[in-house]
Amino acid sequence: MGQPPLELTALAAYFFYGTLCHAPLLRVVLGREVKMSPARLPGHHVVWAQEGPFPLLVEGGAGAEGVYVPELAAGDLARLAYYEAGFAFDTRETGVETPSGLAPALVFIPRDGAWRRGAPWRLQDWAGRWGAVVTETARDVMALYGKVPAERVLARYRMMLVRAAARLRARAEAGPATLRRAAAPGDVAVRGWEQVYANFFAVEEIELSHRRFDGAMSPALNRAVFVTGDAAVLLPYDPVRDRVLLIEQFRAVALGRGDPEPWMLEAVAGRVDGGESPEEAARREAVEEAGIDIRRIEPAVNYYPSPGTVAEFIYSYIGIADLPDGCTGTAGLETEDEDIRSHLLPFDRLMELVETGEVNSAPLVLLAYWLARNRDRLRASAGGGT
Repeated sequence: MGQPPLELTALAAYFFYGTLCHAPLLRVVLGREVKMSPARLPGHHVVWAQEGPFPLLVEGGAGAEGVYVPELAAGDLARLAYYEAGFAFDTRETGVETPSGLAPALVFIPRDGAWRRGAPWRLQDWAGRWGAVVTETARDVMALYGKVPAERVLARYRMMLVRAAARLRARAEAGPATLRRAAAPGDVAVRGWEQVYANFFAVEEIELSHRRFDGAMSPALNRAVFVTGDAAVLLPYDPVRDRVLLIEQFRAVALGRGDPEPWMLEAVAGRVDGGESPEEAARREAVEEAGIDIRRIEPAVNYYPSPGTVAEFIYSYIGIADLPDGCTGTAGLETEDEDIRSHLLPFDRLMELVETGEVNSAPLVLLAYWLARNRDRLRASAGGGT
């Protein structure tokens, strides 16, 4: 968005009609509590942007409902400009209906042609699916205020949503601690946290001390973390025909290691986007990468694949599906330059490929062994015999 069309030394009022009506989000963006009162902009309505979890203000209609926030100071306006930069909005002064009467206010207006209009917007719908993750993402965005140009931050916004959603799941789904140490307040002291690289993924350095097993605190440590977000992995399985579907694609990681065979056999997999569940991500990826629909999701194991360096957590599933002859082919999203081929093979052939090492992707190896252990149960429940 553009800068507000006024001197930042002056007090100003804003009318918010979209995500910034969500009080927790506005508190994070401004760094403080502000007064909000219901307001309405006549002759407009609000719709979703098709490209993301935010709305657009459109001329025409009975009126756009929102909130009026008066007396925003220079620092508030600068923080707003930083948070909104890159979203192709400009500000315009208008008159809004408030409980005290008509009042002047600035409002964010989408630039012509920047976004495609979607369905009618309701704050309650957005808050239920997106409120927590967008607010958590805003903490990351505003932590970079004054350090990183806003346009560079917003270029990574989709991946920042992924990372924030992963953090929320980590807090909500912390695993048991019956054998391992149960963390207590003060067991980890973080002295510094810096993002040293950010593109599609990010690398962060953390300065910390942690409780040792002898009860003392460790010396100051520097640890680097490769931040990717959470992923969902799914192995399609037909229990009646006792066959699985694998995908194959080129992997730059294998090339970077020096592997002369950089085409890898894998399970269906992908990032869990902000605003979706791991199961929703697994079903979406099955369509995108293999062109198949999953009848039922069977949760398998969830894990950190490389806890020494990578902040990735994997949710893995067996996807119960109908896999007839002829259901393979090529797929993948052109927007992500994916070139994916699928293979249909009997379960026993899958295990042969695991044993020979031709299947060497850890998520697929783990799902193959999980399926071997649970295969009789899945076949019996589907009427496929044992």
